[in-house]
Amino acid sequence: MTSAQVDKGQPDGPESAEAVTAGEGYQRGLGARQIQMIAIGGAIGTGLFLGAGKAIDRAGPSLILAYAIAGLVIFFIMRALGELLMYRPVSGSFSEYAREFLGPFFGFVTGWTYWLFWVVTGITEVTAAATYMTYWWDIPQWLSALVFTVILYGANLISVKLFGELEFWFSMVKVTAIIGMILICAGVLTIGFSDAGDTATVANLWNDGGFFPEGIGGTLMTLQIVMFAFLAVELVGVTAGESKDPKTVLPKAINTVPWRIAVFYVGALIMILSVVPWSNFKPGVSPFVAAFEEMGLGIGAAIVNFVVLTAALSSCNSGMYSTGRMLRDLALNGQGPKAFTRLTRNGLPLAGTTFSAALMLVGVWINYQWPGEAFNYVVSFATISGMWAWIMILVCQIRYRAKADRGELPQSSFKAPGAPFSSWFALGFIGLVIVMMAIDEDARISLYCAPLWGLILGVSYLTLKSRNPGNTSFAKR
Repeated sequence: MTSAQVDKGQPDGPESAEAVTAGEGYQRGLGARQIQMIAIGGAIGTGLFLGAGKAIDRAGPSLILAYAIAGLVIFFIMRALGELLMYRPVSGSFSEYAREFLGPFFGFVTGWTYWLFWVVTGITEVTAAATYMTYWWDIPQWLSALVFTVILYGANLISVKLFGELEFWFSMVKVTAIIGMILICAGVLTIGFSDAGDTATVANLWNDGGFFPEGIGGTLMTLQIVMFAFLAVELVGVTAGESKDPKTVLPKAINTVPWRIAVFYVGALIMILSVVPWSNFKPGVSPFVAAFEEMGLGIGAAIVNFVVLTAALSSCNSGMYSTGRMLRDLALNGQGPKAFTRLTRNGLPLAGTTFSAALMLVGVWINYQWPGEAFNYVVSFATISGMWAWIMILVCQIRYRAKADRGELPQSSFKAPGAPFSSWFALGFIGLVIVMMAIDEDARISLYCAPLWGLILGVSYLTLKSRNPGNTSFAKR
């Protein structure tokens, strides 16, 4: 049975989840503990540990507000995804929903775009991880990249449970580091120890040029950096087909979004910017490292380097996992090579994961040989391709809710609050981010790449459709 066949009947309830998983062939190897940490870790990456330095330089303390508003939008996106997941939990969630509610072409575009997003992200993250290793040892960057890629590739081929365990511990390192940083800053503010004790005060949030030192425009220009930091939060949706109890676990994981954003982003930034004035932070320098140095805690640089290394490996690990599943979903629907449909005895998509891992290695080699503008152009595409998945989630949820309210489809057991208005608001916010990207010369290149990628996908889709005239996967449902 293909996933396209599974789509034809989806009664809401536990039986639906089991039927879909049986049709997909995956094994339920991810427990509640692992899903929770995948959800938490998905929102914590190098965008926070490193990218926040550039954003602070552009917006000052008002970056806190940007993260808070963006966090609300992310919550709306995740609740929209949760409503769809409880209606029909499938491993290829984004492309499956796009295929059902918008047509086969959008399923094709969404699947391949999300796959490309993780391949590009995997290339950048494994390269970054290799760079971080040079902090301790003088070893060739290509060697570290090769070792990391092979290890993560091997782990993803052993079992989905091992992937979950790796993500659990990767996320645990990131969470522990941020909580530790918050506690240290709280100690500096209340007790006054460390070199920053005399100048640490909450008033630093508005003393140096006010809360908006660069104006509202400066805050708006950080939105693409802020949204980039949240990319991968939707990964929990890809785990739906391999969760032991998706009807219980996934809603709990999604509902943790508000407090983890409040603590790990808003809370951490409030504490850091209270201890150290915003003007002391510079682009390209981790605000965590800078804060430790201001406090006279030199060991903090080594700690943060380890945490950022962990964040990069976590992202690459997630890329290995998601690309194999997305390619298999496309192949099951006749929109990718048939070889990608095969699973190992452990229920793992060997061909798709291997193909993606090989491309990640090629990307690392290209980056090593030609670390110029061409590679940077490819990397810049990650943000817009990741946001495409969010757009599809929101549009599909709006379409689904309309059909469910008319009685054409069963109601989800996990409705998005405020929908469809919350989904329209999130779409409008993403549109604002895209406008800001068009204004920003550093981010504009990604908008040039998007039409080219769309043209490639359009030609590919029409070619596949013409060569497979009898394939029902290309017929709108």
